Amino acid sequence: MKPGIHPELHEVTASCACGNRFKTKTTQKDLDVAICSSCHPFFTGSSKHVDTAGRIQKFQQKFAKKEEVKAKAPVKAKEEKSTKKAKSKK
Repeated sequence: MKPGIHPELHEVTASCACGNRFKTKTTQKDLDVAICSSCHPFFTGSSKHVDTAGRIQKFQQKFAKKEEVKAKAPVKAKEEKSTKKAKSKK
């Protein structure tokens, strides 16, 4: 390594928004994080959905409508085929 061009590495105690503290090495003197491994949903197994303006409900309603359309579509297709066969026999 070239001397004098690399930043100094400090051992600091990082603090999370949840109150957890852990030691790590960084080039910064002080380290504050918003999410750590003790409060992140991936590591804890709990999921928290922050819903702004009802977006989750809007998505679920759209998805439910599409499922209803898909469920009705095969019935209509079968009905159309049977009516086409009946018309072609006449």
